[in-house]
Amino acid sequence: MKTINKISFQDIQSIPQLIKDFLNHDIEGFEEKTFSLDHFKKQIAQKQNSFTADRRNILASNLERQLAHLELSSRQNENIDHLRLHNTFTITTGHQLNLFSGPVFFVYKILQAIKTCTYLKENFPEFNFVPVYWMASEDHDFAEINHFKTENNFYEINEKSGGPVGRIEINDTFFISEFEREFKDYVFGTELILMLKEAYKAGHTLTQAIRILVNRLFSDFGLLILDGDSKAFKNQVKETFKDELLNFSLHKSSKEKVDFLNRKYGKVQVNPREINLFYLSDTRDRIDFDGQKYFVVDKNIQFTKEEILNELENSPEKFSPNALMRPVYQETILPNLAYIGGNAEIMYWLELKDYFSNINVPFPILIPRNSMLFLKEKTLGKIEKLNLKVEDFFQNFTTVINNKMLEDNSILEMLEQKENTLISQFAELKKIAETTERSFGNMVKAEEVRQLKSFKRMKKRLLHAEKIKKNELMERLENLFLDVNPSKNWQERVYNFSVFFADHGYQWLDFCLEKIEIRESEFIVIAY
Repeated sequence: MKTINKISFQDIQSIPQLIKDFLNHDIEGFEEKTFSLDHFKKQIAQKQNSFTADRRNILASNLERQLAHLELSSRQNENIDHLRLHNTFTITTGHQLNLFSGPVFFVYKILQAIKTCTYLKENFPEFNFVPVYWMASEDHDFAEINHFKTENNFYEINEKSGGPVGRIEINDTFFISEFEREFKDYVFGTELILMLKEAYKAGHTLTQAIRILVNRLFSDFGLLILDGDSKAFKNQVKETFKDELLNFSLHKSSKEKVDFLNRKYGKVQVNPREINLFYLSDTRDRIDFDGQKYFVVDKNIQFTKEEILNELENSPEKFSPNALMRPVYQETILPNLAYIGGNAEIMYWLELKDYFSNINVPFPILIPRNSMLFLKEKTLGKIEKLNLKVEDFFQNFTTVINNKMLEDNSILEMLEQKENTLISQFAELKKIAETTERSFGNMVKAEEVRQLKSFKRMKKRLLHAEKIKKNELMERLENLFLDVNPSKNWQERVYNFSVFFADHGYQWLDFCLEKIEIRESEFIVIAY
């Protein structure tokens, strides 16, 4: 395995402009929230002054409780102890509880958090840095997480859903025997099968399953796994939740930023609601307010103002933050410096900076996670043979194909020559026409448009004819595109980590950790 290319996010067409502008420091107010040692130095001072010893003790004690049934490494135990110290900080990433971790970028983002901690320790040796994986155990969209895909198969479980997915108990284990059939003959297939069986035992919740799996993969790196579905942790955000219920503060505070992002970029990732909280019963449902009473949407549950505040005071665990409130919850209970997330995550974090200021919680540094692509040498050979580059597969590939179909085409060359001659001739004619009657000038312009449209039609017909003529080349290009982008999507968003682990085992994790770039946002291409 070797790195053959690193493509900057700035050079990838599909990376949102908002992310590119953020990385370029082109969004006012976020200049110091990007990756740099100077920014981390300021963030350390800011967080150290705001995060109390009591919160540190609550965090460490509850992590010990949540991880008690796991076999922790010495580095994990050391990191829990360090969290009690005023000179210790976290680097956090989060993700849903996808079946067997879901798409492989789940692994990449955790490794990036781990490597960032190592880098910070090298540059700030007087401080400790702890990588944290935040489990999205309270999400309720089971259909988003109940599956994963390998090169050859699609695996899925079916369970009763509606409430927090982390509380769902596993009964359907049929997928394990199917997985065993696919991977039993691989070098590290047995390791994968044992991993799957250990995590997804009947009776385990999805929270338990992911905790076991992630610990198996990352315990030696010192990663700590945190479940936000916790009364002890939610006790610390009761005042924030109370303010949200009474004053709709997130919606009001973020309005200016949301309006700005809408104007400049056309939309925001997540639109704030008046109340950005859910209520947990047997399901997870949104809380709303009709001007007189609070009610739980789609449930026969309602509260007066006094009743809902009393419920929050006595049972904070029943209140669940939505996608926009969760960052606030996270940054309140962790001594966190930076959050590593996908582009969509970073985009909704950007909506929240003014709200963080209003509630006096330090806003973290935001780091768009790196992307990785593993390509077989055979695939790279095919790309090279067609005089293409890997970068071509992350631009508009229809344009790439069209250009390839018409490459060195003598008819196209002649058409373009004649078209340029026509444009030149009409330019002269328009100059003279402007000195005569206005209607004559308009007629010349209209005739130019008409004739140029004819050239466009001819080029379109030529392309169609060449695609028929070069049908084999067309098919090769389309198949090659699917080799690079399975299911017409980025590889890391489709394949499960097992596709790569099966041949290389834990060495693959070490390799990814070594190759991930933490100071720049890049797309890293690996040959294997």
